[in-house]
Amino acid sequence: MYRTALVSVALVLLSTAAFAKTLPTAKPERLGFSSERLDRIKAMTQQYVDEGKLAGVITMVAKKGKIVHFEVVGNRGAGDPTPLRKDDLFRIYSMSMPITAAAAMQLYEQGKFHLSDPVSKYVPELKGLNVFNPDGALVPVAREMTMHQLLTHTTGLSYGFNPQNDPVDKLYVDAKLWAAKDLDEFAVMLGKLPLKFDPGAQWHYSVAVDVTGLIVQRISGQPFDEYLAEHIFKPLQMEDTFFAVPADKMDRFLPNHYIDPNTKQLTQISGGSTDALHDFENVTLFSGGAGLVSSTMDYMRFAEAMRNGGELDGARILSPKTVNYMATNHLPGSMISGGSGEEPTLGGQPLRGFGFGLGFGLITDPAARGVMGSSGEINGPTGAAGTFFWIDPVEDITVVGMIQLMGFPYPFRSDLKVATYQALTETQED
Repeated sequence: MYRTALVSVALVLLSTAAFAKTLPTAKPERLGFSSERLDRIKAMTQQYVDEGKLAGVITMVAKKGKIVHFEVVGNRGAGDPTPLRKDDLFRIYSMSMPITAAAAMQLYEQGKFHLSDPVSKYVPELKGLNVFNPDGALVPVAREMTMHQLLTHTTGLSYGFNPQNDPVDKLYVDAKLWAAKDLDEFAVMLGKLPLKFDPGAQWHYSVAVDVTGLIVQRISGQPFDEYLAEHIFKPLQMEDTFFAVPADKMDRFLPNHYIDPNTKQLTQISGGSTDALHDFENVTLFSGGAGLVSSTMDYMRFAEAMRNGGELDGARILSPKTVNYMATNHLPGSMISGGSGEEPTLGGQPLRGFGFGLGFGLITDPAARGVMGSSGEINGPTGAAGTFFWIDPVEDITVVGMIQLMGFPYPFRSDLKVATYQALTETQED
């Protein structure tokens, strides 16, 4: 009897541990969804797979903290017929950014920095930078970048996405920033590059969040990966999110893909660079902007914590007031796009229906964006390999979509938004 009791206790503990990593489910009709209409999501994703546009897709929809849809279609890779599994691991690239921003705002809550602080207070390597003026000459910056600008992508930093047409981006590519051994060396290398514009003048997607990760590391006194593990992943029970994929989980790590420009076929990426954006085994440069690997359920747990005001399953990582402040549009009405990034840009024209908070992209006008949704919706950033999420505070909906395809040329996110919202039978919109 004693042995039986021990076994029973062990089974209860194991089942509790397994449940703790998931979210509760609910019948869609109880939360204002149609089960029949939600099935259109799977039909849509299956079509993408059947047409050879994607190898596999995982989609998850939750409302008020309960999962109403969690489906997987397709295979692990273009050359691998093994069925995709719900717990497989994805490169989430820019979806790392909101996690890094949350870590920084934890320190902000503790009074460790002010948003008006100059970045050079924590990263002196970025003091005394130059900027290209309209004539193409290098001149000293008019003002130092601030922590607020770092979190809103208005620093003048770049990513190097357009080296053929932009002299600063060419310098970024030539600098090989991602070959830096760690964040400290990254900052030294970055400090030698000019800015695209004076801080605060424009919005431009950039390595600002990688600098944010370094600041979290320096203020906290912990290596950035350890800080995230202790203060974000552990309390939220995100056991499948990390910079370096553990050896015992490598079999769940999916291959990445691209569309071959010659054959127009979905093609698996093999070999290649061993820098921080490609090597997920031997990681020493912890990229807060693009370096994390995660699972669908893990990212949903983070997104749900943010939807729920910074708390999930009794673990609080941020105050609801802080989360609301992060999810407020911090870009002035006159702010324009400075170039390529995760969100569509219009070559210097005002960003249509788009804003940016502290680490999040925001929808300010769904009609202007051309896809149905809600005003105030947290929308991205989208990962470079096509992973994406959104949080709708009006409908209390959180959605995660996971794929692995670089340079994603298809309107998959828009299709998933339509398929999700058309399944609603009730709306909380005024």
